[in-house]
Amino acid sequence: MATVGALSEAIGIAFGWPTIGLMLAGLLLGIFFGSLPGIGSSLGMAIILPLTLPLDGISAIILLVSIYSGAMYGGSIAAILINVPGTAAAAATTFDGYPMSKQGKAKNALAMSAVASSVGGLFTIIALFLISPVLVEIVLLFGSPEYFLIALLGLSMITIVSQGSMVKGLVAGFFGLLLTTIGIAPVEPTLRYTFGWFAIRDGLSYVAALIGLFAVTEMLILARDQTEIADADISISGSLREGVRETIRHPVTVIKSAFIGMGIGAIPGSGASVSNFLAYGEAMRASENAEEFGNGNPEGVMSSEASNNGTVGGSLIPTLSFGIPGSGSTAVLLGGLIMHGLIPGPDLFTSQLPKTYSMFIALFVGNIVILVLGLTVITKLSYVTQIDTNYIIPIILVLATLGALALRNNWVDVFTILALGFIGYYMRKHNFSMVAFVLGIVLGPIAEQNLLRSLQLSGGSLGIFVSKPLSLMLVIAIVVVLLGPFIGPKLKQLVARRT
Repeated sequence: MATVGALSEAIGIAFGWPTIGLMLAGLLLGIFFGSLPGIGSSLGMAIILPLTLPLDGISAIILLVSIYSGAMYGGSIAAILINVPGTAAAAATTFDGYPMSKQGKAKNALAMSAVASSVGGLFTIIALFLISPVLVEIVLLFGSPEYFLIALLGLSMITIVSQGSMVKGLVAGFFGLLLTTIGIAPVEPTLRYTFGWFAIRDGLSYVAALIGLFAVTEMLILARDQTEIADADISISGSLREGVRETIRHPVTVIKSAFIGMGIGAIPGSGASVSNFLAYGEAMRASENAEEFGNGNPEGVMSSEASNNGTVGGSLIPTLSFGIPGSGSTAVLLGGLIMHGLIPGPDLFTSQLPKTYSMFIALFVGNIVILVLGLTVITKLSYVTQIDTNYIIPIILVLATLGALALRNNWVDVFTILALGFIGYYMRKHNFSMVAFVLGIVLGPIAEQNLLRSLQLSGGSLGIFVSKPLSLMLVIAIVVVLLGPFIGPKLKQLVARRT
């Protein structure tokens, strides 16, 4: 009865004024911030956070949560239309979303993104209502060894996403890993590869690296080819209905990707920058047309978009339960909670349960709004794919540069996007895997930090990685993923011979 009463009170809070208006404003702001390269949810929330001081606590948090959710979807707009992920969470969306845009199916891809994002978010929020107490217990099972194994599982996906040449995929992945070693070591205060340059003591920003790889690289390719973003001789009107129908035809991919996002989001330090690649890799593994991924496969768009919105719900678990932010966005949200007197911990699930439920309701309603906006307003933006490159190139380069500078107010990030822009151009020209590189640079710090902590805890013994059932299960999953590309074809041949 207490839960029913809390839910009833939460509905009153969420749909009261001005809370409902702040929720809608937050969604629109989030979509706007998410669609701007280099801005995203964490920076957008950080900009708005000081402005929430006049608001009451729950209204302020609902505004921030709505910005977070809207930005997760908004990142797909630029990813699909101009191959520039507005956020790291939409990086995997570029691999198939942009090729669809070039094929004249921008509206299809945008419709798929809206439906998959909305459905993924709705399912995970419902699950969050039902199993949040259980998820809290699960999160408690994760220590440094498990965090390391999760990162290693993501890195092992290189064997799946390295189409064409696995050697080139591994080279790209290891290059990404090497870049993460620049700066202060994660455990010991030792400077590495800074060559006396004080400005890079904090290392390279992986968000700046992503902006360089996707924004600057693509603009260099457009400048070389001097064409419109969409092929001039192909209609780009697309089909909104077909995009929706295509998504409905793949419910397993959407729902599975959403729960992958939720699971990864519940692990502090992972977030949507990890989950969208894991979901993409799993969709590729399970697909009968894996060779079409990267060339406009709808499942690639669906899996990435369902997972990043699913991550939003999952990332709230450690943030609200333990005050442990699962990502940069939830770190800002945590600051907002504390600033407004909502202390994370048991109280949010007992005496202040109505306020917690009102956040969940705001996310639930927000995903419905995302669906409506995505199918009515956002899909009209597909005309961007026909903008003359003489206009789009300088606009994107300026936005990318400003976004990089805004990350840490450090000019190193501007140099990073330029350097990696040219490196990315070389990689694209010689068919190196961009996905493998991104996996390396995103997961490298997570893997290194938790590997060192685990070895310190165990006195250098590797047995700590198989000492618990959970860690043992993760090790088995890693082995399966690594050996899959080698054993899978042989098993198929063996089955074919016997049949």
